[in-house]
Amino acid sequence: MWSQVSSLNPWIVAVLLNSLLSAIALVIPKKLLTPAGYAHAWILGILLWGCLGWRGYAVVMFYFLVGSAVTRIGMAEKEAAGIAEKRGGARGPENVWGSALTAAICAVAYLVISWKLGVSPFSPSPPLPLSLLLLGYVASFATKLSDTTASEVGKAYGKRTFLITTLQPVDRGTEGAVSLEGTLAGVVASVAIAALGWGIGLIDSLGLVWCVLAAFVATNAESFIGATLQDEFDWMTNEVVNFINTFIGAVVAISLGLAWQFW
Repeated sequence: MWSQVSSLNPWIVAVLLNSLLSAIALVIPKKLLTPAGYAHAWILGILLWGCLGWRGYAVVMFYFLVGSAVTRIGMAEKEAAGIAEKRGGARGPENVWGSALTAAICAVAYLVISWKLGVSPFSPSPPLPLSLLLLGYVASFATKLSDTTASEVGKAYGKRTFLITTLQPVDRGTEGAVSLEGTLAGVVASVAIAALGWGIGLIDSLGLVWCVLAAFVATNAESFIGATLQDEFDWMTNEVVNFINTFIGAVVAISLGLAWQFW
């Protein structure tokens, strides 16, 4: 059965699958996205499956499901403290693209370069330019899941939180605040999604290491931006910072992978 599905045009499979999942999501009581968020997630899901197939889709679904779950950790306590995500954690279009725009860029670039090189985009052993884009793709989601998990766990269970620029104690939920509990949870999350990427063949074992390192660097860079720049510019919303965060993660991972190739 799977071979029959795989032989179909990936874009047809993408439309059918995402339409089915969107329909199911709209009727279940617990909403993970707003109605507009589901519409944009539908577009994103089609794009990622069409460019990368089921493997790329597995990574984004893992991020979406785990990220949504950790957002609800300690929700009652975070709502009482006024530091919970708005709309009860339901994400809108701005959240969808803030989290996944870097991955979408990697996926589209992967497909275009595959065509130019005359290589199947679903090849199990893509050449170097393509393997680096897959590395950036996985790293972007490893970074975002690490950031989301670190933030939500830190807000719920962080015993001591510090401003990353001064290491002075601050209240939980402060922009740029970090905690030991949140940091460790973020590392575990990045390992989990990078391990998935490795397990399904998007990256190799070294790529797993690069993704985890990149996620750690980018997550702390995001905290630094939050502590220093975010309040200085009106246009630097959380969604813009999320894009910058994932972009840094992808660039760091690709740089590490490229440097290793020429070491």
